[in-house]
Amino acid sequence: MGQQAHRTARRRRLGAALRHLRETAGVTTAAAAEAIHGDGSKISRIETGRHRVTRLELDALMGLYEVHESRTREWLIALASEERNRSWWRQPGEPLSATFKEMLALESSAASIGTFQAQVVPGLLQTRAYATALINGSDPLPRDAVEFYVDLRMERQAIFRREVPPSYLCILTEGVLHQHVGGPATMAEQLRHMVDASRQSTVTVLVIPYTQTAFAAPGCSFIIFSHPAPLNLDVVAVEALDGTRCLEDDEAVAKYHRALGRLRTSALTAEQSVELIASIARNFEHE
Repeated sequence: MGQQAHRTARRRRLGAALRHLRETAGVTTAAAAEAIHGDGSKISRIETGRHRVTRLELDALMGLYEVHESRTREWLIALASEERNRSWWRQPGEPLSATFKEMLALESSAASIGTFQAQVVPGLLQTRAYATALINGSDPLPRDAVEFYVDLRMERQAIFRREVPPSYLCILTEGVLHQHVGGPATMAEQLRHMVDASRQSTVTVLVIPYTQTAFAAPGCSFIIFSHPAPLNLDVVAVEALDGTRCLEDDEAVAKYHRALGRLRTSALTAEQSVELIASIARNFEHE
């Protein structure tokens, strides 16, 4: 059957681009299949993002489609390079869904991340105690499963310790800061942690206060992962009760970029946000 694969955002974008290039060049699926020593069904799976493309196959297709422009070649190669990077979270028997693995891959490679959260502190800013209380409060899980997910959440935060960390913008509603997750001591520690994180030059935390009576709430929490050239790929992860959906259609991504921009104008400044977070932390400390 060949190398079946989950249709990641990169693979979907690569497949669509290769189909466009093939059709523009007037090449049939049979001719394309012959160039990579496959069959028509393999080309179909590649073009729908359901089959991994090796570098040799990509070189053959780019030659057949007469793709000579250097920027286009670099972009296609960058999209196809995903499979050469073994994911740090992969381990035997790990219980992660394909969609969540895709989100982790996007998070690991993004140059900038922007998120809006209306209910909880995002995972990249959570303390261990807060994450444990949050996971324990969701669907009942065995202790080892809780520990697995908490450890994973803590490991994800290593992106901020890289030599070149991603820029990170987090916009929260004030209600997130008051929600009792794990009790006053856990909340005080969590909010102090956010204040400390905000001191990093690449991390910005903004709060939409209760006093902001009118702001464009998008109705859900979401994350925008942005990847620079040559990849030039932006993907939005939209959170829902039944899982996370990843969107990469240009029009959909632009809509969420605009939403994040409107939310930013509704929020306090970074300095005011940190002051508010610290103030609420002090209140928890005195409970």
